Amino acid sequence: MSPVIRRKREKITVPGKYILLFLTILCTVMMLVTFGTDVFNRPLNTAVGRVIIPFQQGISKLGRWLSDRSEELAQIRVLLEENERLKAEVAALTEENTLLQQDKYELNQLRELMQLDEQYGSYHKIGARVIGRDSGNWYSAFLIDKGYEDGLETDMNVIAGGGLVGRITTVGPNWSRVTAIISDNSNVSAMTLSTEDNMIVSGSLALMRENCISFSQLVDSQNAVAQGDKVVTSDISDKFLPNILIGYINSIETDSNNLTKSGKITPAVDFEHLSEVLVITDRKQSVSEEEAE
Repeated sequence: MSPVIRRKREKITVPGKYILLFLTILCTVMMLVTFGTDVFNRPLNTAVGRVIIPFQQGISKLGRWLSDRSEELAQIRVLLEENERLKAEVAALTEENTLLQQDKYELNQLRELMQLDEQYGSYHKIGARVIGRDSGNWYSAFLIDKGYEDGLETDMNVIAGGGLVGRITTVGPNWSRVTAIISDNSNVSAMTLSTEDNMIVSGSLALMRENCISFSQLVDSQNAVAQGDKVVTSDISDKFLPNILIGYINSIETDSNNLTKSGKITPAVDFEHLSEVLVITDRKQSVSEEEAE
């Protein structure tokens, strides 16, 4: 048996110039097709519409969101600056308003003292400021910023707010202590201005809760004294100058002896708020001696 002789297959090769020519012709044809028709545009447009456009929309939305946030931050910054400016203005206006209220209060106090000075124009007076007081809600005893270096002495009468406050009981070089008529140990010889009936006015811190002090030993045989009548210091007082307003009759009742009357008086002075007072430098003894001459 003769051996089978296998022939090797010959490889078919295409010259490169033919391949290049084919590719050139193919590209030329595709260019012509592309320019003349939309065969390839539609698939590309569809791909772009499904992939690129949503991406662009997302980028656009993100841009608008960032722009809005940027504007909001700018507005917030402006509002914060405006808020700080308004706070500063409010603080300045509040301080100015407080100063104006203080000035108004002091002006009203000075006006009251001027009216009081005119009301008791026959007496010599000196102004003083309250610098301290005893504990409690009322100015039953307090200190003023004038003393014997300013010519003050004990038992000089003190007035404010339209009426009698009390008298000086202790004097220092540049301060004095005033005991008010509302103090529990205070007694003032007084009389009703309309009838000139005498009475004793006594201080009472307990009654001051009702804004009252008490009076007793009123002889009113004619029953002429009524609620609202003015009560002033009497001529027979040994420490207080005459005809200084103390207050007004608040209530009146007949005592058990059916001879005298007692009751309550509403003081003319606001003993809860005192800041400025007038000290009458004329004393009862000196006034009495001048009148006697």
